[in-house]
Amino acid sequence: MTTQEALQAAERVLQPMAKEFTRPATDRLDAVVPADRLVAAVSALRDARWGYLSVITGLDHPPVAAKADAPATPGEVEILYHFCEGGAVATLRVSVRYEEARVPSVCGLIPSATLYERELGEMLGVTVEGTPVADHLLLPESWPQGVYPLRKSFTGLPAS
Repeated sequence: MTTQEALQAAERVLQPMAKEFTRPATDRLDAVVPADRLVAAVSALRDARWGYLSVITGLDHPPVAAKADAPATPGEVEILYHFCEGGAVATLRVSVRYEEARVPSVCGLIPSATLYERELGEMLGVTVEGTPVADHLLLPESWPQGVYPLRKSFTGLPAS
């Protein structure tokens, strides 16, 4: 199967769950998926035997104040689930507001996702509901609650 055929197959599989698709590069497919359809999308890729979960990453999109030509935007975290099939990469893009930074765990389908889910929690402040282990992975247990080092607002630890 060529890279383009693999991307077309992924788009067909994800069609029922995705709100929109983009092709940011010739070997990539991005699918915007609501958080409540994430597990169904991962399950569909797994059931179709489409690739493997390569990594889960997160992007911080901090709040933007209103300007004369643009409305204010709330802060969001975008969680990216990257799946690979040969040279093809399909990414599930899930956006959640800071105030509702929750996604369901995909560990029931892909147990190795636990490492990435733990990282999302402690580094970006995303609660992964149903993850089997929520202990710290990278930061010490003494790390202050509500301080997320991968958020753009992080300027260092508060003075003691």
